[in-house]
Amino acid sequence: MGRVAKKLGVSPMSLYRYVAAKDELYVLMQEAIIGVPPAPFAPPAPGTDWRTAMAQWAWSMRRVCYENLWALRIPVSSPPATPRMVAWWEWGLVALEGTRLDWGEKLSVILMVNGYARHEATLMADLAAAVSASGRPAEDVLAGYGRTTQKLADPERFPSVAEMLAAGVMDVPDEPEDPDHEFAFGLARMLDGIDVLVRERGGGRGVGAKSEDATDESCANKGARG
Repeated sequence: MGRVAKKLGVSPMSLYRYVAAKDELYVLMQEAIIGVPPAPFAPPAPGTDWRTAMAQWAWSMRRVCYENLWALRIPVSSPPATPRMVAWWEWGLVALEGTRLDWGEKLSVILMVNGYARHEATLMADLAAAVSASGRPAEDVLAGYGRTTQKLADPERFPSVAEMLAAGVMDVPDEPEDPDHEFAFGLARMLDGIDVLVRERGGGRGVGAKSEDATDESCANKGARG
């Protein structure tokens, strides 16, 4: 709070007219940078299948994380409950319309996908910071990491690791890899797993299916009364 006050040219105590404590300031900082769900996600068009909609949600959240990597370091003292975060929840729930997952399962899916996006952004930021601190090109750092790992991977003790390294998986490629490859691969596998549950529930009708289900149920009830 003292550093913020100094930056603004005011006394630290004057800040407490606006925020009760440092933790509250953290929440407001997160609210300022997270924004509302950006296009083309907000909101997904009716009929969009849940997988496409959730993938858009994940990529949008990842973009917010990458544009504000510092925010990933903000201590979390409680679940953030802010207007913009609620907007992200809303779009996530809209994306899962028609899946027939219950509310708890839908929330779990949103939290899981959000956690994956944040973790991947944090990991990439840490790796980039390590490369920057070394003062060497990224290719040299990665090559050195591969050589060190090979020395540690005794084929007698770690045969699987040694076999993997022998296959050249850790070799620095001649052409830079797609920086989005790892995120896309992991997200696809996560959505594959969620799809198993959606199919078990008999859902998957896409965005807007909730209203259709309600209409079908209403018609069925009318028929029963008739």
